[in-house]
Amino acid sequence: MTPVPEGRALPADPARASAYDSFAEGYTGENETGLLHAYYNRPALLELAGDVTGRRILDAGCGSGPLFAALRDRGAVVTGIDASTGMLEQARQRLGADADLRVADLADPLLFPDDAFDDIVASLVLHYLRDWGPTLGEMRRVLAPGGRLIASVEHPFANFLGQRLAGEETNYFQTRNRIEEWTMGGQTARLSFWDRPLHAMIEAFTAAGFRISVISEPPALPAARELCPDVFDESTGTRFLCFLFFVLHAD
Repeated sequence: MTPVPEGRALPADPARASAYDSFAEGYTGENETGLLHAYYNRPALLELAGDVTGRRILDAGCGSGPLFAALRDRGAVVTGIDASTGMLEQARQRLGADADLRVADLADPLLFPDDAFDDIVASLVLHYLRDWGPTLGEMRRVLAPGGRLIASVEHPFANFLGQRLAGEETNYFQTRNRIEEWTMGGQTARLSFWDRPLHAMIEAFTAAGFRISVISEPPALPAARELCPDVFDESTGTRFLCFLFFVLHAD
């Protein structure tokens, strides 16, 4: 398989990009070894992806590139996009000068041709978008017939329950904005997320032409449960949802 043709870089969303630029190095360290990423979210996505040898994959919201690296190690031809130049600099250090990395904001049209990819992985990135419709439509467009979208999101009820336990008034059935301050590696940033109920997620995916294959509420790897039993107690619920969709090309 050959790499995707070069495209023109897109302007990044200033607020989201600058937030990640401000703590790119600290976030990279946490993403590399942190339990939620290294022992939970990333393994779950890789398990859903399965054998990716020779497949053209778009890592949408690639950040500092750990998922990109894992997919490339498994034989995929990977292109990574992210709104943050700071995160892409971290990815370049990890992946090398020949890695196909581009600045792009998922809120804007994707500057790739139709049917350019066999798979798209979207790891914990859709929650930055208020409106999923245009983005999912673009993802469908650049996926080849029979292509797959493999996505993870924060579990909507886990976020809702956490806000209620913190004394916040919130409505699970509404799409709502959530602001959090994160500190990683001594670097701090304020991040904006859009929470939505599960039915709104499913409606957005199916309206964009995706056929649901798998909805998973994955457990963490055993090592994470052993290191932090209070955090990864499966009897109290799960932190993430993972989806596997296939593209419907009826037109």
